[in-house]
Amino acid sequence: MDEALKLLRKLEFPPETITLLDKIAAILPGMIFQFRQQADGSQIVLYVSSGCRELSELEPELIQADWQILYQLIHPQDRTKFKKSLAVAFATLKPWHWEGRIMTPSGKLKWIQGACQLEPEANGDILCNGLVIDITHRKQTEEELRTSEARYQAILAAIPDLMFRLSRDGEYLDLKGDGISLTLTKEEIVGKNMRDLLPSELALIGQETIAKTLDAGTLQTCEYQLPTPRGIRDFEARLVVSGTDEVLAIVRDITERKQAETSLRNLAQKFAKAFSCSPDPISISTLKEGRFIEVNDSFIQLSGYEQNEVIGHTDFDLKIWVNEGDRTQLLADLQTKGAIRNLEFTFRRKSGEVRTTLLSADVIDLDGVPCILAINHDITARKQAEAQMRLTAQRDRLLTETLVRIRSSLNLAQILQTTVSEVRQFLQADRVFIGLNDYEVTVKTIAESVDPKYPSVLGWTPEDKSYLQELKTIFSTHRVRVVEDVNQITVSPKLQAHYQQFQTRASLAVPIMLGEELIGALVANQCSAPRQWRPIEIDLLQQLSEQLAIAIQQAQLYQELAELNTNLERQVEERTAQLQQKMQELEKLQQVKDVVLHTVAHDLRTTVMGNLMVMKNLLENGAVGSRESGVGEKSPPVLLCSSTPLSESSYPAVSQQSIPVPSSIIERMIQGNDRQLAMINSLLEIHCCMEQGVTIHPQQVNLNTLLEKILPDLQPLLWQNQATLENLINEDLPLIKTDPTQLQTVLLTLLIYSLQQNPPGLKFSLTATVVERMIKIQIEHNGVTMSKADSDRLFDLYVREPQAPCSTILGLKMYLCRQIIQAHGGEIGVISNRKRGLSFWFTLSVAD
Repeated sequence: MDEALKLLRKLEFPPETITLLDKIAAILPGMIFQFRQQADGSQIVLYVSSGCRELSELEPELIQADWQILYQLIHPQDRTKFKKSLAVAFATLKPWHWEGRIMTPSGKLKWIQGACQLEPEANGDILCNGLVIDITHRKQTEEELRTSEARYQAILAAIPDLMFRLSRDGEYLDLKGDGISLTLTKEEIVGKNMRDLLPSELALIGQETIAKTLDAGTLQTCEYQLPTPRGIRDFEARLVVSGTDEVLAIVRDITERKQAETSLRNLAQKFAKAFSCSPDPISISTLKEGRFIEVNDSFIQLSGYEQNEVIGHTDFDLKIWVNEGDRTQLLADLQTKGAIRNLEFTFRRKSGEVRTTLLSADVIDLDGVPCILAINHDITARKQAEAQMRLTAQRDRLLTETLVRIRSSLNLAQILQTTVSEVRQFLQADRVFIGLNDYEVTVKTIAESVDPKYPSVLGWTPEDKSYLQELKTIFSTHRVRVVEDVNQITVSPKLQAHYQQFQTRASLAVPIMLGEELIGALVANQCSAPRQWRPIEIDLLQQLSEQLAIAIQQAQLYQELAELNTNLERQVEERTAQLQQKMQELEKLQQVKDVVLHTVAHDLRTTVMGNLMVMKNLLENGAVGSRESGVGEKSPPVLLCSSTPLSESSYPAVSQQSIPVPSSIIERMIQGNDRQLAMINSLLEIHCCMEQGVTIHPQQVNLNTLLEKILPDLQPLLWQNQATLENLINEDLPLIKTDPTQLQTVLLTLLIYSLQQNPPGLKFSLTATVVERMIKIQIEHNGVTMSKADSDRLFDLYVREPQAPCSTILGLKMYLCRQIIQAHGGEIGVISNRKRGLSFWFTLSVAD
C-alpha cells in the first residue's frame, strides 16, 4: 500500500490519464482515491477507482458526487475513531492510517484498512492521495487464531493433572502443576533424573515405560503407588511421544477412584446378599421380551414356580400378568419417567391364585442389554384388610344414620323404608324387607327394597295360621337364620313353596325383638344364585334389628303420647277458658280497686286538708301567749266547742260545751295531717305515674344557670339544718335537656333525705362531668354511710319497715325521683363512700 501511495503522490489526474489509472486500479487490490481539502474547509473528491464497487458496492460517480455516502457505511461503533484519526492527520499533516468496519448496502460486514499521504499546497489546500483495501479475511483469520489459542490454553489450564516432559534417560525437562500441591518445587525437579527423586523400583518401571513409549510410538499407561505426606497414594501415568527422544507424561492421582472401585466391589457383594435375602420378590428381566435372567428366593415363593421354571422364560410364558395391558403400561412409564414406584397390579401364581403387589422398577444395563430390575411387595393381606375396613366403615355409617333417623324422626314408615333400601345397597342383595306383627295374629310386610327383576313381597300376609305359627316359631327360636342355599336344607312344604313363589335362592333373617316379645323380622334374600353370607353382614342385620326395635317402640310410645297430648290439650283448653274467666273477673276487680283508691284518696285528701285549715285557724285565733313552754310550764289552752248527743234514738237540742285543748297537741295534729297529706299526694303521683307515666317539659338549659335559680329556694332548708352546699360545677359544660321543675324536685328530695338521716352541720358538694353524651351530676355529703343492700333498693317501690331510717313518705318520693330521671332518659343511684358520707348521682342527656 505504501508503494502505491508513493506512486499517486503529488499527482493530479488530468482526464487523459484516468484510463491509465483505472488499469492500475484494476491491478491493485482495493480502492484508490484522491481527495482535496481546500483552504476554506470544503472538500472535493478528485478521483475514485473502480475498486470501490467490490469494496463498498457503490459506484465511483456516487462517491465523487458526495463522499459522505461512504461515511454512512462505517459501523456506528467505529465512526468516532474514524473522525478522530482524520482530525489528527489534517492537524499534523502526518500520514493517515485507520482500520474499521463497514456495512455494505447488501448487509455484508467488512473490515477495511485505509491510508493516505497529506500534501499541503501553496494556496493552503491539502491534497490527499490514498488507498482503501478489504482486510476482512485477515481479520477473520486473526480471530480464529486467537480463539484457537484461547481454546487450547483453556484446555491446558482445565487439565487438573500433573504434566512432565521427560527425556529417554528419565531426566525431567519441564513440568506443569499449577494448583497441585507438590512435595518439591519446580526448580528442585527440573533437570533432575527420575532415579534421583523416585524409589529405585518405581524409577526402573518409569524408565521401561518411557523406552516402550518411544519405541512403539503409542500411548502407554502404568499405575503405581507413591508415599506422600498424605499417606500412600495411587497414581496413573499416561505417556505419549512429544518429540525426539522425549515423552509427555500426564500423571493423575487415582486414589479416590481406586477407593471407589473397592467400594463398588463391596457394594456389589452387598447387593448380591440383599438380592438373595430380601423378603420382597426381586427379579431381573430383559426390557424387550420380559425374559427372566435372575430371581431371588422370595420371587420363587410368591410365584410358586421352581428356579429352573422361571430362568430363561418370559413373564408371558408363565402367565404372571392377570391383565397383559399392565406390562404395556409399565414399559410406557419406564420410557417416559425412567423409573416406576409402587405401581399396583395383580399377580397370578402358578396355582392360579391372584395376589395384589406393589411394583417398583428401574431400567439397568447388563452387558449392553437393557433390563428391568423389579421389586414386588405383596399387599394382598393389606388390600383385604382395607376392604374389610371399608365394609366396616359402611356398616358403621349405616348404623349411625339409622340411629340418627330414629332419634330425629318419628315417621316409622320412612325409617323402615330407608333402612331396607340402604341395607340392600350395602349387601348388594336382590331383596330386603321388614315384616311386622300387627297384634292381630297376622304378619305383614310393610317395607321392601327389591330388584325389579324379581317379585315383590310388599303387603304379603300369610293366610294359613299354621304357616304363620311356623314362621313365628322359626324367628323366636333362631336369633339368626342363615340359609346359603335353599335347595340344601330341609324345610316344610309351605316354606319351600314360599321360596319358589318369590324365587329365593339364599336368605338371611334376624328377628326384631322387644324384650322377649317377637314383633317382626328383617330379611335379606338373594334370588340370582346361592350366597355365602359374611359375618360382617350378619352382624349388621343383628345390630339393625335392635335399632329397629327401638324405632318401633318409639313409634308406639309416640302414638300413646299423641293420645295423651290430645287429652291434655282438651284439658288445657278447658283450664284456659277457666283462667280467662278468672282474668276477666280480676280485671273488673282491678277497675273497682282503681275507682275506690282514686275516690278514697281524693275524699281523704279533702278531709285532711279541711282538718288542717280548721286546726290552723284554731291555733292562730285561740292561742294565748307563746306556743312554746319551758320546763314545768303548760301551753295555754285552746277552747273547743263539743256537740254531744243526748240520746242515740232521738235528736233533741244539742248543748254546746267548750273543751280546753293545749296548743302543742294542735301542733302535733297539724304535723300528723301534713304527713298524711304528703303521703296521699305521693300515692296519687305514683298512681298517675303508673297509669300515664311521668310528664316532663324538657328545655335546653345551662346547668349552672339553672342551679342559680334553684339553689336560692333551697337555702332556707339548708340554714334550718345548719348545712352548706358548695357548687363545683364547671362553667364550660354543654347544655342539658331537662325539665327545670322536675329537676328541682329531684334535688330537693335528695337534700331532704340526707338532712333527715344526719345530724345538723352537713356539708354538700355538687359536681358534674360529661360521660358519653350524658352529663353525670353528683351530690356528695360527709354524713353517715349506707349498707350495700339499702343502697341497691333505695329508689325501689317497697313497703318500709316501721323501724327503717327512711320513712314511707320519703321512700315514695325517692321512687318518684327514679321515675323522673328515667323519663329524661337517664339513670340514678347512690354510692356509699368508704370512709364517710354518700354520693348521689344521676345522668341527663346533653342537648343536640
